[in-house]
Formats: sequence, C-alpha cells, structure tokens
Amino acid sequence: MAITELLSVEEISLAKKCIDFARENGAQKVRITLNKSLMDSFGTLDGKMDKVSHCLDRSINLNLYVDGKYGTFSNNRLEEESLKAFILKAIDTVKMLAPDASRDLADQNRVEKSATEGQELGLLDNEYEFMTAEKRRSIALSAAGFLCEGQDNPLFKVISEEGEYSDSIFDSVVMDSNGTFCRHSETSFEYGVEVTVQDTDGNRYSGFWWDAAPKIADLHADTCYDTAVKRASSQIGPKRHKGGKFTMVVQTDCASKLVTPILNALGGFAIQQNNSFLIDSLGKKLFPDGMTIIDKCRTAGETGSRLFDSEGVATVEAPIIDKGVICQYFINTYMSNKLSMEPTIEDATRPKIMQYVDSSLGSFEGKLTRDDILKLAGNGILVTGFNGGNSNSSTGDFSYGIEGFAFKNGKITHPVREMVVTGNFLTLWNNLIAAGDDARVCTSRLIPTLAFKDVDFSA
Repeated sequence: MAITELLSVEEISLAKKCIDFARENGAQKVRITLNKSLMDSFGTLDGKMDKVSHCLDRSINLNLYVDGKYGTFSNNRLEEESLKAFILKAIDTVKMLAPDASRDLADQNRVEKSATEGQELGLLDNEYEFMTAEKRRSIALSAAGFLCEGQDNPLFKVISEEGEYSDSIFDSVVMDSNGTFCRHSETSFEYGVEVTVQDTDGNRYSGFWWDAAPKIADLHADTCYDTAVKRASSQIGPKRHKGGKFTMVVQTDCASKLVTPILNALGGFAIQQNNSFLIDSLGKKLFPDGMTIIDKCRTAGETGSRLFDSEGVATVEAPIIDKGVICQYFINTYMSNKLSMEPTIEDATRPKIMQYVDSSLGSFEGKLTRDDILKLAGNGILVTGFNGGNSNSSTGDFSYGIEGFAFKNGKITHPVREMVVTGNFLTLWNNLIAAGDDARVCTSRLIPTLAFKDVDFSA
C-alpha cells in the first residue's frame, strides 16, 4: 500500500548510507532507528470546534560503537551532507567517552527476520489515506454531546465538555551494521472527552473516557460522551467510609497501577541498580497460583502488538509469570553483559493477565466482568481511580489515594472520598481472589478488573 506519509525508499536508503559512512570513519558497529510520525487532532469545547493541530516528526537515531566506547545521538535533518557532518562530530564525541565493554549489538540469532515490510501485523489502515480535514472535523463534532437534546437531569447538569479526536500514522525502521532490518508501521485513531457536571448544591465532578483503535471502523467515539457523563455524575454524594481491611476490586481502566511496578521490577536496569523488590526471583514462586501474565505481543490487528523491540530482537509470546512463578526478566543485550544473564527482550510488550477466580468465591464460567466480580466478592470497595501516592521500587511498599465506591452484596451503594490504600505488592498479589476477562483492547497492557482480599484502607 502506498501511503505517502510512510517512510520513503529514499529515506531508508539514506539511513543505510549513514551506517556505511559511520563505519568508514571509525565506528566498528552502528545501529540506526529511523522514525516518522504524523498526527492530526481536532479539539472541541462545549460542542464547538476549538482547536486544530497538525504535527509531523521525523528523526534518525544513531547508536555508535567506537573503540569499545558507546554513544547515542539524534537528528531530525535527513539531508545527506548534513548527516555526514553530524556523524563525524558524533564519532569524535564518542572517542572522548569512557570505555564500556558491555555495549554491543544484539546477536543476529535473536533478531526478527520476518518484519521486512512493516505491515505484517495488520496495524495499518488503508482508510487513513482518505482522511481529510472535513472528515476529522465531522468525527470530532459528531462525538461531542454538549449541545445535544435530552441533557436535562434533576440531579445534575453538564456545565462543560472538552473533547478531542486525533489520528496518527507511525513508521519505524531498525537497522544495524550486522545486517538487521526490521520495520513496524501502524495507524491509530483516538477520541477522548472530559465532562464536568454540577449537582444541585453547586458541587462539581469530572469524568473522562476515551477509545482508540488501529482502524477507523473500530473506533467507538460516539459512546465516549455518555460514558464520561455517567462517570462524572456517579461521584455525586460521596460519603466518608471507615478504615480497615476490605476486599478491594480495581476497575480495568486503572488496574495497571498495580501491575506496572511488578513489570518494572522485572526489568534488567532495576535489577542491575539493586532497585527491584524482585531481585533473585527468577524461577521462584512468589505469587499465587491464580496469577498468570502472558506477553501477547504478536497478536495481529491489536493495539500494542510488536514483532521486535528497539534492538530488533524478536518478541515472543510467552509467560512472564505462570501460576505465580517468575518466568522471565526483561534483559536487553547491554544488561545481559552487565549482569552475566541470558538476554530476553527489553520490556513486556503487551502483557495480559489471565482470568482467575479463587475457589473461596465459588465457580464461574464464561467471560468474567467487573459486575461479575462485584457479585462474587460481595462487600468491599471498588476503586475506579488512583489520585496520588507513591510506591517504593526496592521494597514493593505502596501508598495510593483512591477514588471509587463502596459496594454491598455485589451492588454499588455510594461514592467514597478521601481514602488511602497501603500495603506491599507481594502481599497484595498473594491476596488475589479474582482477575476478569474485561481488559480494554485499545490499551497495550491487557489488565482486567482485579480483586484482592484483606486490603488496608485508611480514611
């Protein structure tokens, strides 16, 4: 498919010339990443067009290995003579740095070989070529609900709405002096809206919702406004809730807050810096049987899928944690040499938590949703957002402010306010009692609704 915004044959050829030029002038090894992206966005305010932006970004990133030394450089001027002068100065700079014997290109046996066209995963939408300013404007205005009929509600009124439609195209090539050549191309279509409502006492509450998809036909912009209004208005009438230990259910759209620290702790850099609470945990069972995370990185047509990482190393669909056992660290070539460990990939690409129900809650068949988990859990606190707090990456301790709702007998009763949840990630996850199958496919981390028992809340 010939989409004019993709990297051109000339641009890719120029990058190859840069590798040859760098090697001819003192660099023993070279890796280049060539990126090109274009984004258009149309914003609305209270149902009317408010702002328009058009952003084109093109860059060439060089990783130079010179006499046992290493440096990274970036330039957005893709002109041959200018790049030659830039490379010469970059090589001279690297020669002044301290040696680093751990730096190297990825082993060719680990590099992705099939990603030569960039479209192998089906993430590039043909319709992008036909997107016009008028079409984008129409989508943005059609999704806005502020000026629509039927907005009257005796409990609240919508006082503001800010929405934005955007679409983008991204094309990236990774190549090196060992012969690596990997390409990834994708389009993305997104719509998000924030709504503020005011209750009868003049109190204001805000709610946000968004959707995204690699293909325009799969974007559900028209549902975002109603969802945002519902999320804002549901906060009316918050009540203080006593502190104590409660079952905590965490909604899918914010549950990554409890997963990201674990994935970060499995990263080679954190381990090398002794800044991980999961050091020396490979192959050990530190989590419960119900906790399984699989990297679903190569699923065609799905947001976040990639065939290779920034080194060009092939991704692999494999368990990260399997029934509580740590299966892999994320170790790139540099960290592999620093730590004397086997290399993997540099990061989790598209981790998915698998569905689980603890036997104490009974049995469940079918796709487990948030409402199903609330019914199984009975009583507790539903967390719909985190608002501040921190976590300690070396110990796993955390303290987060939360917003959400109390629930009883599986039904939401009222919003809660000014509550803080504290604990340790190892303890928290060993109290996992349910993981749903309702992760949003528009995100790169497939984290569903989660439920934990005996979680400490303070008011």
